[in-house]
Amino acid sequence: METTSIGHHISQQFNVELEEIRNRVLSMGGKVEEQLANAVTAMLEGDTAQAGQVVQNDYQVNAMEVMIDEECSRILARRQPAAFDLRLIVAIIKTITDLERIGDQAERIARMATELAECSGSGGSNQCLELEHLAQHVKHMLHSSLDAFARMDPEAAVEVARLDDRIDKEYESMMRQLITFMMEDPRTITRTLHLMWAARALERIGDHAKNICEYVIYMVKGKDVRHTSIEQMEAEARGEG
Repeated sequence: METTSIGHHISQQFNVELEEIRNRVLSMGGKVEEQLANAVTAMLEGDTAQAGQVVQNDYQVNAMEVMIDEECSRILARRQPAAFDLRLIVAIIKTITDLERIGDQAERIARMATELAECSGSGGSNQCLELEHLAQHVKHMLHSSLDAFARMDPEAAVEVARLDDRIDKEYESMMRQLITFMMEDPRTITRTLHLMWAARALERIGDHAKNICEYVIYMVKGKDVRHTSIEQMEAEARGEG
C-alpha cells in the first residue's frame, strides 16, 4: 500500500514523527485485516486451531492501539500541532479506535467459528456461502478504507463509504433467510445463531470501515461528515459543501 508524504515542517524530526505514526496506523490496519481474514477462514473451514490463534493474537491489536495513542499524546504535548497536522493526529486517534473494534469483531467471529465447529449436524451450507459472500465485501471495504487513508484521498473515501449500504442490505437479507431457516428446522437453531452473530460482526466491521472514511475527509478537508448523507460527504470531499 503506497503512502504519500505528509508535508514539510521547519523541524525535519517532526516530519519523521508524523510519517512514522501514520505508518504505524497502516501496520495496525494490516494486522487487523489479517485477523479478519483468518477468522473468516476459520469460520468457513471449521478450523478451530486457526480460530484459537485469532483469539490469542487479539492482544497484538490492542497493544498497537495503546502504543499509537501514547505517541499521539506525546506529539500533542511536544509539538502542539495546528491545522492539518492537528487534524491528522485527531484522525489517527479515532481511526485506531475503530481498528481496535474491528479486531474485537474479528475475535468474535473466531469464537463463533469454534462454537460452530462444535455443533452437530452439517446443515446450513447455503448460509455459509452467503456468509462468505458478505465477508468478501467487508474485507474489500476495510482494505479500501485503509488505502484511502494511506493516500489521503477524500474522494476515494466517499466511494468506499458507499459500499456500507450494500453491506447493510446483504446483512438484512441474510438475517431474514437465517430466521426462516430456523423456523423451518428448529434443530438448526444453535448453529444458525452462531452464523447470525458472525454476520452481525461483519456488518459492524463495515460500519467501522465507513468511520475511517469519514476521518479521511475530516483530515484532508477539515469537515466533520459524521451523521451526514453520502451526498453531503461527496460534496465536502469535492470542496462543494
